[in-house]
Amino acid sequence: MDLSSMRYYKQQKGYTFAKLSEVSGVPVGTIQKIFNGETKSPRYETLQALEAALKPEEYTQKDMVCEAVCEYVAEKRKLGPYTLEDYYALPDERRVELIDGFIYDMAAPSTIHQIIAMEFIVQIRNYIKKNKGECIPFISPVDVQLDCDDKTMVQPDVLIVCDKSKIIKRCVMGAPDFVVEVLSPSGRTKDTVKKLNKYLDAGVREFWLVDPDRKCVITYVFEKDQMPVIYGFEAEIPVGIYDGELKIDFKDIQEQIEEIGVE
Repeated sequence: MDLSSMRYYKQQKGYTFAKLSEVSGVPVGTIQKIFNGETKSPRYETLQALEAALKPEEYTQKDMVCEAVCEYVAEKRKLGPYTLEDYYALPDERRVELIDGFIYDMAAPSTIHQIIAMEFIVQIRNYIKKNKGECIPFISPVDVQLDCDDKTMVQPDVLIVCDKSKIIKRCVMGAPDFVVEVLSPSGRTKDTVKKLNKYLDAGVREFWLVDPDRKCVITYVFEKDQMPVIYGFEAEIPVGIYDGELKIDFKDIQEQIEEIGVE
């Protein structure tokens, strides 16, 4: 069974990645990497386990014809870019991003990921409220139609939007002013290369990459054309769009992570 067939049967059965992992015995992270194309040559035993979990119990000649047709349609469909129509047609429980016509599955955030994102939003919100600011902070999941076209829809972990006309009911339409992505093993390459360049090209003013494993933060102040700066988790990091008046205290974030012992 090839990848397009597995996707077809996964959708037919209504399986989430967690459910597919449960019935196949294959780790969730491995399944996600296979389905989003990161793993080009999965182990034979892994494919066998997935096939056994996905294939219908009664696999008749009719099923074979149907599968062949579905494979052909899927392959034809992959030749052209996916659009927002495809994005909105996906099941609600499937968390993905659409970037330049390609769909990327997203793993569920880890507990450390959530602590970092929540602390970001608290510190940002407190600063804006204290200073009676006009900008609006958001935390994922919120859709951002970055290029205002039908081929890209991303979900940054944390963002700030200062132009309220960009905020519509279904999404943020256009580039946020400030974006934070908390790195995870499955999304590292996408965030550090593809999304970094997308944010730069779209007009994001400032972009931060937070690496929980290496305990560092890389900041890019695009609007000032500065070289990226790397900070450790012991730092108070200035936010460029507020001229450094807002500083994110990573000592406090690190203390929270250490307190619950999830490093």
